Amino acid sequence: MGAGVSRENDSVKKIIEKAAVLIEALPYIQSFQRKVVVIKLGGSAMISPECIEGVLRDVVFMEAVKMKPVLVHGGGNAISRRMKEAGIQPRFIDGLRVTDSDVIGIVMEVLAGINGTLSARINDMGGRSVGLCRREELVIKANKHLPLLSTKSGKSKPTDIGFVGEVDRIDVDAIRNITRRDRVPVIAPLGEDKKGDVYNINGDMAAGAIAAELNAEKLVFLTDVEGIMTKSDHRQVLSSLKREDIIRLMEEGTIAGGMIPKVTAGLHALENGVKKIHIIDGRIKHSLLLEIFTDKGIGTEIVM
Repeated sequence: MGAGVSRENDSVKKIIEKAAVLIEALPYIQSFQRKVVVIKLGGSAMISPECIEGVLRDVVFMEAVKMKPVLVHGGGNAISRRMKEAGIQPRFIDGLRVTDSDVIGIVMEVLAGINGTLSARINDMGGRSVGLCRREELVIKANKHLPLLSTKSGKSKPTDIGFVGEVDRIDVDAIRNITRRDRVPVIAPLGEDKKGDVYNINGDMAAGAIAAELNAEKLVFLTDVEGIMTKSDHRQVLSSLKREDIIRLMEEGTIAGGMIPKVTAGLHALENGVKKIHIIDGRIKHSLLLEIFTDKGIGTEIVM
């Protein structure tokens, strides 16, 4: 066989392999048409421009095959950088950012910039998005969050840490009005209370509440780890877990730190009708498509 024929066969083989990937994805594309998938793009997964670009291309693909992606973004790292530039040292209490009147202004400014950039980039790629970040656009209705912190006497008492909120309710109609027009809502984790005060809200908890209220098919957390890992020396990804497994792993301390709000938000979503939760490494190219449209998937899935 000549070298030219061999190269031609190799070329045809690659094309056939690409076709096989599309055929593998077909039943998932058919199954998820018109279904809502809430995607939380965490600040830890937003460090690399290439990573963000890949995630947004996946979102545009999902929109193109008639899915209903809803993108909720964070921005914690960028907020901390901006605070330091302003001469303000970030402070956290039990993982929550202390947010006074100066800091909430920085939070709103940074999240508005991120929101606008993500929305514009989706549109540049041929998708259609609607950014929700300005005060008049906020779809999260919030209450002030007063965490219970231990005193020197060992008792717990509510503590004011500023403009830090918790979700009261979600303006579901506003989000659905956007998805019905085949547009991608891009939502910043900001909420407004009845007095008009704006609060910084944990992005994972916001995404969980939004997924629950929309009765989403899936809630996907894009982060900077492969998924929920075993605690052994040879750490491995736990590919599929049930609700009772999550509770046990939290009690054992296997799930700790920044993973806690993700699984807490995920359990809330599951208990309110969301069918499946995914925690995946957003740094992997096309991680969203790999998780949703292939048989094997990546990361950790959580089901009831």
